[in-house]
Amino acid sequence: MPHSRIAVSGSSGLIGAALVRSLRADGHEVVRLVRRPARAGDEVEWDPGRGYVDVAGLVGCDAVVHLAGAGVGDHRWTEAYKKEIRDSRVLGTAAVADAVASLDTPPAVFLSGSAIGFYGDTADRAIDEDAPPGDGFLPSVCVEWEEATAAAEEAGVRTVHARTGLVVAREGGAWGRLFPLFRAGLGGRLGNGRQYWSFIALHDHIAALRHILDTPELSGPVNLTGPAPVTNAEVTAAMGRVLRRPTLFTAPAPALRIALGEFAGDVLGSQRVLPARLLDSGFSYAFPGVDAAIRAALR
Repeated sequence: MPHSRIAVSGSSGLIGAALVRSLRADGHEVVRLVRRPARAGDEVEWDPGRGYVDVAGLVGCDAVVHLAGAGVGDHRWTEAYKKEIRDSRVLGTAAVADAVASLDTPPAVFLSGSAIGFYGDTADRAIDEDAPPGDGFLPSVCVEWEEATAAAEEAGVRTVHARTGLVVAREGGAWGRLFPLFRAGLGGRLGNGRQYWSFIALHDHIAALRHILDTPELSGPVNLTGPAPVTNAEVTAAMGRVLRRPTLFTAPAPALRIALGEFAGDVLGSQRVLPARLLDSGFSYAFPGVDAAIRAALR
């Protein structure tokens, strides 16, 4: 895209903050959706719980990127926290989509977050964006999350659901919790280690988001994963190689279920998800392999 005005929600999160830095480094004007009264010219107030967005702040935007949502693994899955996970995604997305649709001149693209949790446990089957939703809590959330963009789609805005995989980053996210354990020599397999992890380097994730913004042919679901998913056992070996630490420990499935509750089923689940639409649209990865992605995170 030429120098553009782009609105971003979730700009304080791992992916949102990196995206804002990348866009601004290339001269784009970024306005950030914040959950309080705006204090600066680059802020737009919104309240996902009330379904409120200060629409005036979105005027003139060429793109809106919506990444906000409560962390899936931040707390044990009580019924109250599961409601927070769902509401933060569904209500927030509907609010932003409604705001986009209400503009006299809407943006060219509405890029809304989603997750490969949409597919549920795929075992060792390789699947792409044509696969149906799986069963369980996270797939049901992802279905509602993506349906909440309906207002923008009906207004004729190109709408993309970025189904994110496991982002390899040192600063946060699920992988960010692994680095301290492996550095201390306490890393190891989770369960039997045969479950597939569909990972993507943070650098490639941000590049993929920008590729989506720049590619008018892309709409609907797009998997943001690397081209070659690996098993948890292969991830464990790669972390040991790169960090030069032993990986002797194993977290047995029963222990994970006690520690994590219902969320353990998703930690132990297998998702072999391929980024067919990214690859077909010409996207090129800088760090396609797991060792390279880990090294990139350390830099």
